[in-house]
Amino acid sequence: MGSLERAGQVLGEPLPAPRPAEAGATFGIEEEYHLVDPVTLELTPSAELITSVLRQELGPRIHAEIATTQLEAVSGICSSLDDLRAELVAARSDATAAAARAGVAVLPASTHPFGGWRQQVITAAPRYEAMVERWAGLATQQDICGCHVHVGVPDLETAVAVMDRARPYLAVLQAMTGSSPFHDGIDTGYDSFRTIWWSRWPTTGPPEQLGGAARFAEVVEGLVASGVIADGSHLYWDVRPSYHLPTLEFRLADVCTDLDDAVLHAGIVRSLVRVLVARAEAGVPAPQPRPEMLRAARWRAARHGIAGQLFDPLLGTLVDARLAVRRLLAELEADLRDHDEWAEVDDLVGRLFSRGTSAMRQRATWRRTGDQRQVAEAIIREGSPARG
Repeated sequence: MGSLERAGQVLGEPLPAPRPAEAGATFGIEEEYHLVDPVTLELTPSAELITSVLRQELGPRIHAEIATTQLEAVSGICSSLDDLRAELVAARSDATAAAARAGVAVLPASTHPFGGWRQQVITAAPRYEAMVERWAGLATQQDICGCHVHVGVPDLETAVAVMDRARPYLAVLQAMTGSSPFHDGIDTGYDSFRTIWWSRWPTTGPPEQLGGAARFAEVVEGLVASGVIADGSHLYWDVRPSYHLPTLEFRLADVCTDLDDAVLHAGIVRSLVRVLVARAEAGVPAPQPRPEMLRAARWRAARHGIAGQLFDPLLGTLVDARLAVRRLLAELEADLRDHDEWAEVDDLVGRLFSRGTSAMRQRATWRRTGDQRQVAEAIIREGSPARG
């Protein structure tokens, strides 16, 4: 639920983070994984592992999550796609090794193919116990995992300016990352059922347009006064300013089972931030799609991923999903070329189109075998850091 913010912390106190010289100069990624029995592949709580994490015995990359059937891996601060890939391989390797020592395995997808929240045990830590006290069943049923990308920004005003301009692009980014077709053992028909399950929380989804840092502060103050959040770290919008770090955090993605898809998502997000900062500095007004249209676009991306049509919240029309992705790339192409990232991003998009999202691949395995255990096996095999 935002562990780059917790990286380097002791008892919740953050260490100072370096402030980026310019927007997009640095970025990082955090991924949440399910913990499973290595033989049955059933969701398996590991109090031993989580206790070691809470005691900070496993290094800076590994963090606890709300349930003892989950683990989070966090990259270091990166400046290039190569850096990010190497950090992601290292983070997954650390998580895999730590899990193996505790007799469990990591499953890198946003939902488990046949497990559910009833197999979870809440992590015994003050933050998570307070979350259960505040949100009750929403917290105890948090059996989903996410992928969050942090992009360095110089100040809160810049972060809010990018947030305001990023809203129409969120659904396209989401559509490229689906890995949660199953929930409670059922094929939901969604590419990202995590998005739908997560939508039950009162502070999720695309944020409203804010207009500036002062208005953002007013909103946070009001939400704290309402009791719905304790502080800004409990804002779970699809994009938000980080609570402790000088970053803008994109929280909309499912866990990308394949490392290539995670690198692609992070690379596109960082480029989008750079482009939107330039537009803000040039005085280009933020687009103003209706919140109803943004919610419709989000739902359609969760439902179909890149397999069908997405909804353009600005034009109010359906568009082929792959065309929508290509349109986004066209807006980012000059920036990606300026940073020598175009060839890799374009290649990774081609690979994604060729093999589909993790959700599409999971469903294909299920239809071919009728065996959800084989779906879990395929996720673990595909998400192995050795393939990075």
